Parts: sequence; C-alpha cells; structure tokens
Amino acid sequence: MRFGHHVALIAISTFTFAIITLATAVSAEDRLPTIPAAKYTEEQAKAATDFEAARKVPVFGPFEPLMHSPQVMTLSRSMGDYLRYKSAIGNSLSELAILVTAREWTQDYEWYVHYPIALKSGIKVDIADAIADGRRPVGMSDDQEMVYEYCVELHRSKRVSDRTFERVDKRFGKQGVVDLTAINGYYTLLAMELNAAQYQIPKDGKKLSRLP
Repeated sequence: MRFGHHVALIAISTFTFAIITLATAVSAEDRLPTIPAAKYTEEQAKAATDFEAARKVPVFGPFEPLMHSPQVMTLSRSMGDYLRYKSAIGNSLSELAILVTAREWTQDYEWYVHYPIALKSGIKVDIADAIADGRRPVGMSDDQEMVYEYCVELHRSKRVSDRTFERVDKRFGKQGVVDLTAINGYYTLLAMELNAAQYQIPKDGKKLSRLP
C-alpha cells in the first residue's frame, strides 16, 4: 500500500513538473507579445501611425515588443531612420556593423533580417558567413576591415584602441566615428530588447550558433 502511495506521488510530481515546464515555455514566448492593432492605446496607435508614415510598412520585428513602451519605440525608430539609411559611413558598411552586432549578441532575428540586406548592399557571402561563425573574415576591403575591427573592439573590449579610432577618424571624420559607434549602440539596444523578449524568428530562419 505504501509502495503504491509513493508511486502515485512520483506520478503526480512528474505531471506537476511537466505542467510547470510547459507553462514556463509558453510564457517565455509571450514575454512581450505583439499587441493587435485593435487593442492599441491612443499613444500606441499614434506611434504605429508615425512608424508606418516613416517606414512605409506597419510595425514589425523588434518594434513589436517595443510597442509596450510607445515612446521608446518611436524614439528608437527615429534614430534608426538615420543610422540605417543616412549614416556618414554609408549603407554597406552600416550593414557590416549591424551583422557584427547581431553576432556579438547572438540575436537571431536581427541576423535573419540583415543578412540578406548586407549581401544586397555589397557584403560578400564569405565575409558574412565568417562573422556568423565567429571568425575574422578574410578578403575584406580596407574600409570593411577598419569598420569590423572598430565594432569588434567596441563590443569585446568596451572601448576602442587609438590606432583603430584614428583609422576610422581619418577615413570618415568625427561624424563617421560617432555614427559608427551609434550604429553599434542602436542595434545593441534592439538586440537586447529582442533577446529579453525571446522574440521568435520565422520558421525558415536559421539560428546563430551559441558562442561560449
């Protein structure tokens, strides 16, 4: 009788653990769930309207979890409008910096979106794939090399050496230095938000390997 009682307790405990695990998994996917447009507050609706006016598409990707704080979403979108499309280092090098940031933060959605954009902007497949693998790419142009080194130093050392700073400064000027640093910071912000939200990539997306 006592043996049967223990078996029953084990079975109940196992079932309870399974339920808790399932509940945790479900809630993890819905940490910052996408808000349906029909449920927007007035402030969220305004933010969404401004977003679509600026980007010509409805709110998507990293801006979906940010909609829980519409002011942050709007300010982030506005900063991105400049850094992604109008920075002093040009779109191709911006995309290279974004790939490095996505890799350093192992941000799957950021990589999923920007990998094809980077290739279209002129970044070679071998260079992008090396970054994805966590390797230093070979065959980079001088501009690509200095941007890559600047970004990697900034992410890993939390600062930039005099030599690396001076190369970028000489090539792109003070505005270029500020813009390149801001691109890393901006896409780090988005990566942090997406990672915290556990934002899912589409089913056809490929996850980056988890680096040690």
